[in-house]
Amino acid sequence: MSVVAFERKQNTGEWSERELSTILAALSAATAPGTGREWETGVTEKGDVQFYLLSPLPDQACELCVSRLGGRYILEDGMGRLLFEHRNLDLVALHAKAAVPSTSWLMVRAITLWCAIRSALHEKAEPWLVEGEELVVQLVPQLAAFA
Repeated sequence: MSVVAFERKQNTGEWSERELSTILAALSAATAPGTGREWETGVTEKGDVQFYLLSPLPDQACELCVSRLGGRYILEDGMGRLLFEHRNLDLVALHAKAAVPSTSWLMVRAITLWCAIRSALHEKAEPWLVEGEELVVQLVPQLAAFA
């Protein structure tokens, strides 16, 4: 019996509509308009497709990457660390959804601003609180004498 070696069929370098809709459905909360995140697709030097979840402007750093290598889907974080790998895109999409922080950057900034203002006010008001406490300590015995 003769064996004929066939060349590996090259991918077209594009995501199918089903693949993109699966990824985008899983990352819908992360790519919502209020988050500032965007997504982009690309191709490796070998022709394998990639999907990138980008952080808000001005950085637009890669937060998450999904690659299709042959029949496998590879999920990596923004640092290039492998998070998950499988042939089923639905499973990879679920892991991608879990890997993205759910708190928006705007909410994080608002909370940070609130904490900074509260800390500044506390530092400014602390001397008044201490002086008020000392005043109460001095006045209570005198008020008790009148009772």
